[in-house]
Amino acid sequence: MAISNKYVANINRLLKNIKSDIIADFIQVDNRELVIITNKIAATSNFNTIEQYIENVDVVNSNEIISPRLPQSKSYLKILGISYYIKDTNVPILSDIVEKVIQTTHIFNDIVLASHPHIIKTSPKSNMAII
Repeated sequence: MAISNKYVANINRLLKNIKSDIIADFIQVDNRELVIITNKIAATSNFNTIEQYIENVDVVNSNEIISPRLPQSKSYLKILGISYYIKDTNVPILSDIVEKVIQTTHIFNDIVLASHPHIIKTSPKSNMAII
């Protein structure tokens, strides 16, 4: 947590140097993505400044960085009627499987997920899921 505060402070210093009124509030990191929450919508110059900083941080593999982008929508997609268990098994469906199906289904062309899908069982006795 202390290290992420250091990164937020460094990003804010760089944004201030380019006379931006954007302030980074929070950084969330996991093994798949880096999410930076700001007080306002960032402009291209803000993205470039943040991207250059992230590329120079030793703990981030810059080869795996996808160009920064804004969420394209704040809509939610609720998928109903999906089996909670993988067919003919007692293994629950995983978000990785859902992501692969979304990527390969033509109705989801040009859609980028802002976060990982969350899968919940509709009720304890049901075998159906809501994603």
